[in-house]
Amino acid sequence: MDLKLLKQNCEKNGFEFIFVENKKEALKVAKEFFKSNMSVGLGGSVSVEECGIYDFLVNNKDLKVFNQYEQGIDMEENMRRRKMGMIADIYVTGTNALTMNGELVNCDGSGNRVAAQIFGSDKLLIVVGINKIVKDVDAGFLRIKEIAAIKNVERLNEKAIKLGKEPKYTIENISHKFTSISGDTKGRTTIILVNEELGY
Repeated sequence: MDLKLLKQNCEKNGFEFIFVENKKEALKVAKEFFKSNMSVGLGGSVSVEECGIYDFLVNNKDLKVFNQYEQGIDMEENMRRRKMGMIADIYVTGTNALTMNGELVNCDGSGNRVAAQIFGSDKLLIVVGINKIVKDVDAGFLRIKEIAAIKNVERLNEKAIKLGKEPKYTIENISHKFTSISGDTKGRTTIILVNEELGY
């Protein structure tokens, strides 16, 4: 993989590109983006969790985090937080794939995560493991179909069972909305590429 080329292509597309060696360094870099009293939106991301960024955010009393994953809230409150998160000061998520051309490729069930990547928050922070790098958009969608969707169905159903809920997730109902983003307003989107495998 040509990191120099990937960085050039991401920056050409308006994305800030930061390469770090490990999860610990990713957390350190990510923390620099959050200031007191900022509002924060969250997109479902195992990568963000694995780097410790999710725990940092939800335990930070100086931030207003719209955490739709908080246990005990009902679906109405869940949806309210998803919507508020989309217009927060900063939105934090992962991506299903990052192409060598510097494109973000994603799939979503409800759509809040892909919608927020397209428009909403003034700042978008995306955490990506080295395993998410693919050749092009077609390879990105193939990766979603053959890896990410399958793993996420397993993860979501296991979580539902633990919470005493029906394991109702399937490839079909978590794969409703697809996006490929080949550019953004310069400075809005920051990609933190981690030199470790993260998420699915």
